[in-house]
Amino acid sequence: MIICKSMIVLRVLSPVLLTSVALLAAQPGPDNSAHPIVPKKKTVLFNGKNLDGWYTWLRNNHYQDPNQVYSVRDGAIRISGTEWGGLTTHKSYRDYHLVVEYKWGGPAYDARAKKARDSGIMLHARGKDGTYSGVWLNSIEAQIIEGGTGDFLMVGNDEKPSMTVDTRTGPDKQDYWEKGGKPVTKDSGRFNWYARDVNWKDEIGFRGAQDVEKPVGEWNRYEIVCDGATIQAILNGKVVNEGYNATFTSGKIQFESEGAEIWIRKVELLPLKKKK
Repeated sequence: MIICKSMIVLRVLSPVLLTSVALLAAQPGPDNSAHPIVPKKKTVLFNGKNLDGWYTWLRNNHYQDPNQVYSVRDGAIRISGTEWGGLTTHKSYRDYHLVVEYKWGGPAYDARAKKARDSGIMLHARGKDGTYSGVWLNSIEAQIIEGGTGDFLMVGNDEKPSMTVDTRTGPDKQDYWEKGGKPVTKDSGRFNWYARDVNWKDEIGFRGAQDVEKPVGEWNRYEIVCDGATIQAILNGKVVNEGYNATFTSGKIQFESEGAEIWIRKVELLPLKKKK
C-alpha cells in the first residue's frame, strides 16, 4: 500500500514536475556577463539540430514557446514572426566576428502583414528579458529589414547604449554612414547603412536601387565584427556600416521575431584577426 500510494503521488505530481523542469530549461543559464567569452577559435552557436545554447522570450508567452515561433527545420532555424520575441544566447560574448546566413521566408503577419519584412540581431544584449518594449534586451541592433539591412539602431530602456558613426546627411535629413563623414553620437534612433534608398517605404517586398541584400528566398551572409568599442557590418561581402565608441562592448546575442518569417542556417563566432 505504501508503494501504491507513492506511485499515485508521483503520478499526480509528475506533470507539475515536468512543467517545472521544462520552464527551468527554457530560462537563461548562469550569468557570465562579468566575464564574457572571447572566442579563441571558431565557435558554432547553432548546431543545425536544435536550439541548445539558446532560450526564447516572447511578448505573450515569455519563456514558453507553445506555437513554435522559434524552431529548427531542415537544418535551419525558422523564425515564424507570428509573435514578437527574441531568441537569445545563454552566454555573453565580446570581441568576435559574427557570421550569420539568413534568408527571408514568405509570410508577414498582423500589423506588419503588408509592411517590409523585419527582424534584427541584437548585439551586446543585456538587462532583464523583455525590458525593451516588453520584448527585447537593451542592445545595439544590427538591423535586418527589407531595404535597411545594415542599419544600426540604439535599443535601450533602463540602460541605453550609445555609439558614434561618421555620417552624411541625406536629402531626407537622416544620418547615413559615410567613412570620414561628420561624427554623430546617438543613444536612440537609427544610423542608416550607406546606400539605404532615400525613397524607402515600409512596404512588403521593398527593394532599393542599390540594395546589397539578395531578394526574398535567397541566402545572405551577414557579418558583424565587434572589436572593443567598434562595430562593423558586412553584408554579402560589402562593408555597409561602421560605428565606434560604443558604450556596450559585450553581452548576449539575440535574434528578433518581428512579424516576418526568416530562416537562419548558420550562426558562428570567429576570433578577431590579429592586428599588424
